[in-house]
Amino acid sequence: MRVPLSYIVIFFHVAVWAVVLLFPFLISDAGTDYAIGVVPGIFFTMAGIIHCLLFYTNAYYLFPRFFNRHSWWLYILLSIVLVGVSFLLKHIILYRWFSETLVNPITHRIVFAPSFVFFAISIVYRKILDNIHRERLQKEERAERLATELKFLRSQINPHFLFNTLTNLVSLARKDSNLLEPALIQLSDLMRYMLYDTQGKRVPLAKEVAYLRDYIGLQRLRFEEDINITTTIELAPDTDQHCLIEPMLLIPFVENAFKHGSSHIDQPEIIIQLTAQQGRLTFRVKNRIAPPAVGTSKDSDSGIGLTNVKKRLELLYGNAYRLDINQQAGWYEAILKLTLS
Repeated sequence: MRVPLSYIVIFFHVAVWAVVLLFPFLISDAGTDYAIGVVPGIFFTMAGIIHCLLFYTNAYYLFPRFFNRHSWWLYILLSIVLVGVSFLLKHIILYRWFSETLVNPITHRIVFAPSFVFFAISIVYRKILDNIHRERLQKEERAERLATELKFLRSQINPHFLFNTLTNLVSLARKDSNLLEPALIQLSDLMRYMLYDTQGKRVPLAKEVAYLRDYIGLQRLRFEEDINITTTIELAPDTDQHCLIEPMLLIPFVENAFKHGSSHIDQPEIIIQLTAQQGRLTFRVKNRIAPPAVGTSKDSDSGIGLTNVKKRLELLYGNAYRLDINQQAGWYEAILKLTLS
């Protein structure tokens, strides 16, 4: 069971002040009345309580409330009053119960100097707290911006995918194909995955692979024997529910292959290979492309999918991925290597 950070901080404060207040009784003995030099042990403890009040008053009230460009002068004034009150309280205690120690000039240096020390420590402590709080806010803001950007990028994927898929189904409807019904059933499975299984941060790799298989199956129904499609998917036993992946991360590569590897080509061919083992995924999509002379320029929205996935990879995986895209000898190839979480 993980102990909350707030409990650890409270325990730390209690431990430090317990040592400060009990210090005379830890290093001295009853024979000297637990004195530290000329200062009686009980007075040391009473002064420690005053220092404790001084510390927390400055750290949690004066400094955060008044130390700013508008009221810094008031902070200085109140700080002088606070330290002065600590002097006065200690002097009253010495005068009433330990007056014999006042005759020793060393007493004043030993008794009153710690007020300045604890006041300075309280300022340093407050600055550290403020820096930690500022860094936490910055991290939360970065995380919120990241979540917002990822949400936007995911929202782009769905309409882009549906646009391409519905275009495919239109071609089946025009052929009056009996494959339209199973294609619609597969589309409903794909939409169910998009709507309900991709709302979390990441999904099990097995779900993403099942989604990928359904999409490839939908494309097989559409193109039948017109495209030579080779699919190889190898998942090691250790890549079950424990390996997670950003949802709909792989599909844009396959979409791109079918969109630009199925027209103006004599022998269209698409090769899809996915292997995952020991937390490492390698995804390779390769398709034939038309020669430049044919003039197969991409339409205006063709780059949405791959541009989107590149941004998501940068945001989520940082240095934990490598994406290589090659185009040569009539082939277009994308190779993604990813470290799974």
